[in-house]
Amino acid sequence: MKNIKLIVIAAVFFTITAACWFAPDKEYSQSERRPLAQKPEISMENLLSGQLESDVEKYTADQFPLREQLRSLKALSEYGLFMKKDNNDIYVQDGHAAKILYPYSEKSVSNATGIFGQVYESFIQETDSAKEGRVFISVIPDKGYYLADEKGCPRIDYDRIFAQVIREMDYARYIDLTSALNADAYYKTDLHWRQEKILPAAEALGQTMGLELAGLDDLKPITADDKFAGVYKGQSGLPLKAESLIYMTDDMIDGCRTFNYETNEEGRVYDLEKLSGRDPYDVFLSGATALITVENPDAAKETDRELIIFRDSFGSSLAPLLLSDYARITLVDLRYIKWSYLDQFIDFDRQDILFIYGTTLLNDSYVLKR
Repeated sequence: MKNIKLIVIAAVFFTITAACWFAPDKEYSQSERRPLAQKPEISMENLLSGQLESDVEKYTADQFPLREQLRSLKALSEYGLFMKKDNNDIYVQDGHAAKILYPYSEKSVSNATGIFGQVYESFIQETDSAKEGRVFISVIPDKGYYLADEKGCPRIDYDRIFAQVIREMDYARYIDLTSALNADAYYKTDLHWRQEKILPAAEALGQTMGLELAGLDDLKPITADDKFAGVYKGQSGLPLKAESLIYMTDDMIDGCRTFNYETNEEGRVYDLEKLSGRDPYDVFLSGATALITVENPDAAKETDRELIIFRDSFGSSLAPLLLSDYARITLVDLRYIKWSYLDQFIDFDRQDILFIYGTTLLNDSYVLKR
């Protein structure tokens, strides 16, 4: 009987290994929004260094047969059978999937504010932007701000992170968005906020920045044909329902044109081709990019006012809501461009300057380039 069991186990192991190595490799996990490990290079150097063993382990885990189904089974077991509050640091509360953000990293926040300070001292400090008090900072709380306590999950001390940013960026006026948002302002399966739900946040920014935001309430919501399944659906492994993705527009926004410095291409505020791509959220200003400008010919007839937004991905869906007051908006993502290069592309003069970042990035800011 022992021999039979060993033979069965060996056969199962051999079958799974063969399926991993001889079946066509999958290049990308749509549910997890990440590339999957590919067949490792087999060489004497990799074998002797031990790298081959590590690469084989990653490859087998990523290319395992029925991987998605087994991930879902594990997640359902963690929640239902073992009564755990989270799986892969993702928990569900009131229908929202959220990621545990803990512990608070004061060093990481200082790393971020230090980079922002270098930008300010190098390019903004001597301009009319600073002299006229037109430099602003805002922090976007992640969903845990509204959900973690109710679920009983650990969370960072948000008051500390807000206070640290205010203290270390005392050259900028702080704009509090916490009361203008709630859990429903975010996608249930993703970390990002829903554009149609952040009009109060745009108004809160506008009040401090002196914006009229005419027509904000008259923007037309357009629902994408395909449903949106956010990154937390894949990371949690849970069978969460996909959602509608809505973008807000009008004739003014439709008439604006963008210029992407990375691709050297012109485009529109909403890149509708992205809706059928790997991440439909990239419909907003074509997704993550180092430097992009939006020209508003309608506003340019009335004003020469400009805005520079230093941002993470939240800024992509926010910027269109502020367009009515600006002839031009420039968005800078310091994850993809070094701050010291900025004066090669931007003539800092008398623009409004807005630093706006989510707590997730601030608490893990080493993705920002120095």
